[in-house]
Amino acid sequence: MTDRHDLLITGGSLLGADGELTDQNVAIRAGKIAYVGSSRDVSAVRSVDISGQLLLPGLVDLHTHIFRGCTFWGVDHRRAAWRSGVTTWVDAGSAGAYSAAGFRELVAADRSFGSVYGWLNISAIGLVGESFESQQIENCDEAAATEVLAANRDLFVGFKVRIDHNAVGGNGLEPLRRAQSIASELGVPIMVHIGVGPPAIEAVLDLMRPGDLLTHCYTTVDMSLVDGSGRVRDAVLAARERGMLLDLGHGAGGFAFRTAEIMLAAGLAPDTISSDLHQLSAHGPMVDLVTCMNKLLALGLPLGEVVAAATSSPARAAGLSESAGSIRVGADADLAVASLEDGEFEYSDVLLDKRVGTQRLRVTDTLVRGRSLEPALPELPAPWIAAIKEDTDAHARLRAAVRVDPVFDPGASWRFGVPDLLDWSGHG
Repeated sequence: MTDRHDLLITGGSLLGADGELTDQNVAIRAGKIAYVGSSRDVSAVRSVDISGQLLLPGLVDLHTHIFRGCTFWGVDHRRAAWRSGVTTWVDAGSAGAYSAAGFRELVAADRSFGSVYGWLNISAIGLVGESFESQQIENCDEAAATEVLAANRDLFVGFKVRIDHNAVGGNGLEPLRRAQSIASELGVPIMVHIGVGPPAIEAVLDLMRPGDLLTHCYTTVDMSLVDGSGRVRDAVLAARERGMLLDLGHGAGGFAFRTAEIMLAAGLAPDTISSDLHQLSAHGPMVDLVTCMNKLLALGLPLGEVVAAATSSPARAAGLSESAGSIRVGADADLAVASLEDGEFEYSDVLLDKRVGTQRLRVTDTLVRGRSLEPALPELPAPWIAAIKEDTDAHARLRAAVRVDPVFDPGASWRFGVPDLLDWSGHG
């Protein structure tokens, strides 16, 4: 080849769909992938040798809360992008119909740190507050939601519905039914959050359609997919048979090792691995998407399956372009460079229960359209988040929601200094 590219990445191992690693060179020009192959006859202005490391598609985080400065849970994803390997961010219901235009202008319009999409909350007020968004059923305005999503198909991939007692109050399954009615009309999927009931989890599962995602699939709260006897609920298997997808959605209360182990033993691996990055999870024990991936590696899920569940699978579930979550000529040069390290690596779930893995992925570079992202320090928790540990009632609610040990301090997850945080997340 005689064309001169902007950047040539050599020596990296690409992970194929079959889980096999092959050494490939990747050339980038004008922010796009221009060449993938083994030829040495490729010239570029700049060349980088990443021998001994993996070259992965930029990760696709299907469940985040990044409507910063406007919502209770929103964080600044620009601070986390460089160390996480994420180049496609999907916000999960922070914006409803009333704030969709603001989400586009304030967050999604800036693609410097990756592409941004969203699940539109069925509640028009979105997640401006901690919860309660669907307790007034008038907020679940089908006409407004339909109009906004139909007019913003380039931004919103489907609807988000939070089904737990705090979110819906006495309205039960009605917000989900409303979302399904218009989602079917528009031909889009729904992401359904579960937490503390009522409603009963079986009632939610009975309504899940093919292609809908149930997030927090390994939660240990009372809407868990595993019953009190440690058995996967029959309704889970029936919903899976119909085509329901399972999304990890780690967050601050959505992932327990013991639930994951039961589900995995039953053959129920997550279709998509997502972080549920937000104000209460960003400082641990969730940290970021690559840390979530490492927890699944620690539980024995093969590397190829883990990477697919954080790249091509979420891109497909959200109906994104074929270039998202893939390395192919013509796609945006959104890439993650990662080392696969051997050793003993300890991870915690939301109960602070621990498991030790023997391998971990450590992101060493994140490229957005061929540009390496600069390191940035993590942001501090918002004042109202830090105040939770001073509020006895809020503190008790948080403990009850995730069924943690009584000695757990919700402030402990962000008491670590920056060096500890970076080491914990595998980036030290």
